[in-house]
Amino acid sequence: MNALVRLIGWTLAVALVVLPVVAVLKGWIGQEQWPLTRLRATAEFQRVDADALQKTLMPYAKQGFFAVDLEAAQAAVAALPWVEHAEVRKRWPDVLEVSVVEHRPFARWGDARLLSEQGRLFPADGIEVPAHLPKLDGPDTRVSDVVRFYNESRTLFAPLGVGVRSVALDARGSWTLDLASGTTVVVGRTRPNERLRRFIRVVPQLVAQRAHRLARADLRYTNGFSLTWGEAIETPAAPQTQGQS
Repeated sequence: MNALVRLIGWTLAVALVVLPVVAVLKGWIGQEQWPLTRLRATAEFQRVDADALQKTLMPYAKQGFFAVDLEAAQAAVAALPWVEHAEVRKRWPDVLEVSVVEHRPFARWGDARLLSEQGRLFPADGIEVPAHLPKLDGPDTRVSDVVRFYNESRTLFAPLGVGVRSVALDARGSWTLDLASGTTVVVGRTRPNERLRRFIRVVPQLVAQRAHRLARADLRYTNGFSLTWGEAIETPAAPQTQGQS
């Protein structure tokens, strides 16, 4: 009988120790006794909204030190506009710490996304897109090819003082460029760099001979290309001088 009483006493003693630990680990009492009262953010916020970041993390901070769901909090922060990578940690006794890496935009991609300098596509919803970004487009699996052709094209046109505003690769593998001068260049699929070099060698002379803007150049020919001319180029009027009396 005495042995049974001692066994029951030990069982109750162990339960009194274990149950509070289980309660803490499961967060049953973590919110009330160990609240997260401070938010520490490590990032240079140029585009991420600091107020939106705070509002996003507030529900998780209220869960308390032991109950906070760090993975869910991290996913919520990563879903914010301009966030490329996020990491959420907790620091004893009351700190919720978040580290954010922002996207650095390289170009617009299609009509609804942006391309970061790291080669990642991300939504443009709720984002004020910088006006100077070029526009690139193509299959998502060809991002690196589109970026490479854009850089190569920009280098080729640079000696002419002409910028490249957009590069598009369609589903058939055909390339099209839009230049800052307003000219659309249809390059096609076969040997695109070779065709561009051939076009660039002669286009300054062709443009100089015409008083109209070059609207479109189709390079999809074996031994030449087709040019479409637009409106006349306006030349500044010569200043008028008054004769002396």
